[in-house]
Amino acid sequence: MGRRRKGTPITGWLAIDKPAGMTSAHVVAVVRRLTRAARVGHGGTLDPLATGVLPIALGEATKTVAYAMDGLKLYRFTVRWGEARATDDAEGEVTATSPHRPTRAEIEAALPAFLGEIEQIPPIFSAIKVEGRRAYDIARGGETAPELAPRKVKIEEFQLVDMPDADHAIFQVRSGKGTYMRALARDLAKALRTVGHIAQLRRLAVGPFTEKAAISLDSLASLVHSARLAEALLPVATVLDDIPALALTDAEAGRLRHGQPIAALPVASRSFLSGIHPGALVRAMAGDRLVALAEVQGGEIRPVRVIND
Repeated sequence: MGRRRKGTPITGWLAIDKPAGMTSAHVVAVVRRLTRAARVGHGGTLDPLATGVLPIALGEATKTVAYAMDGLKLYRFTVRWGEARATDDAEGEVTATSPHRPTRAEIEAALPAFLGEIEQIPPIFSAIKVEGRRAYDIARGGETAPELAPRKVKIEEFQLVDMPDADHAIFQVRSGKGTYMRALARDLAKALRTVGHIAQLRRLAVGPFTEKAAISLDSLASLVHSARLAEALLPVATVLDDIPALALTDAEAGRLRHGQPIAALPVASRSFLSGIHPGALVRAMAGDRLVALAEVQGGEIRPVRVIND
């Protein structure tokens, strides 16, 4: 028999407004301490200097973290022109300077080249693993900077929002999984024949989690101390809106919860869904409760991840 986890069995999602200067792992530790939840994880790392939406999974929601990380993300950041930094943000030392300051027309003319699927080399100071070690550990250790392979990322939106002065420009970006805003700022500066780094970065949304719904760690502490944590918790299925939902009877739900398959045809016909095909991932629901993430295989619906909520 497996060892039982210590802590309170709390299940659901929290949208935390991460403060500057704190790592995502530190936020997870604070949430674990405040809620005493048995299992806690996050749905997408934010740089220590960044602020904004950090989805936190508790209990059974940790089984759906991958779906949160796959969601589109919305950022707003300020680029400081004329200074390149080792970390590509304000934390690092200055590595190069340039007197050139791009105009609004030059910036707007350069942005379309960064839309769609592009290749991006991650920042040297990143969590990418090189021969089993994090790139930032190698860089901070004073060793020769690792050569990171370019990766394909997708940019859905890249807009110039404001130019407060000649040294700064504010942008809004909607992007897919694995996109580094620091690398985007670095590469845009290069395309504009200058250098630059991110001076400020805020994440406004991660999939269904928005800035409007995010709460501070202080607010979370107040809710926990007044026994009102449930007010901030979002359902496990929050990150699964794009996955078709199938309605189950109590008997069907019981079989899936025990890891047993059920017949697909009666469930699909009852759910009025015509696009369910072999291999499709579905949300198996009992009323408004998520029973399992399941897959359609050979006329059956088979559980992939059972949610014991």
